[in-house]
Amino acid sequence: MSDLSTLRQSAYRIRRFALRMGEVQGQGYIGQALGWADVLAVAYKHAMTYKPEDPEWEGRDRFLLSHGHYAIAAYAALIEAGIISEEELETYGSDDSRLPMSGMVTYTPGMEMSGGSLGQGLPIAVGMALGLRLKNNPAFVYNSMSDGELDEGSTWEAAMGAAHHKLSNLICLIDINNQQADGPSGKIMGFEPLADKWAAFGWHVQRVDGNDMPAVIAAFDAARALNEDKPRVILFDTLMGKGVPFLETRDKNHFIRVDPPEWQQAIEHVDSTQPEGVL
Repeated sequence: MSDLSTLRQSAYRIRRFALRMGEVQGQGYIGQALGWADVLAVAYKHAMTYKPEDPEWEGRDRFLLSHGHYAIAAYAALIEAGIISEEELETYGSDDSRLPMSGMVTYTPGMEMSGGSLGQGLPIAVGMALGLRLKNNPAFVYNSMSDGELDEGSTWEAAMGAAHHKLSNLICLIDINNQQADGPSGKIMGFEPLADKWAAFGWHVQRVDGNDMPAVIAAFDAARALNEDKPRVILFDTLMGKGVPFLETRDKNHFIRVDPPEWQQAIEHVDSTQPEGVL
């Protein structure tokens, strides 16, 4: 457990780690990393049980990165969690790196699945949750996914299956940033009223501002503490590029390329708003 100030510091460092990796390649899914940083900070520094020195410890909570293109965000969180060294971020996206541009379980400590083909995380999470229950393992399974994955039929099949099997050890985290490769998510495939849909599928539903740290903490705590035999989903409304004004306002920031000086400008923006107590 961590206090609010500590978690804000963690989110700041996650944003900064992601920007430094983006600078290595000059491009990347930075908008998502900046927007999802608060959720990742709470997941890894407040909610989840794991051993940094033993990423495959059987008692760990599982964190599945269904949206594999968020790998730069996940690596930043794994660095903050102490599972990957900070020095390793300099290898991001390079040949023989353990940090490829899309998340892969075979390369990266702490990565639970190979993502990229969207809509696969929740079905895998259902299987993991069933397996853990059969082994009487009290660990939670977290499935991190994008709103674009709501377009996929496999997501909704898995949602039905999770409710049918009463998977109370499954928590789905959805990033609703309303952006995907081809345009605004709601225009590509309308998904509202989203909370009502998940509730109709038999899930416990919360919807909060994913960049409001106290709200994020409360949502994780409520999902873990719920005394009902049903899966839980948290819908997080986030802002792409959060913390860097010139990225927040871009019309298209699903995949970002910026000129070399802008990376340092972005880091300076994040530094200028760092919480008190950050070293």
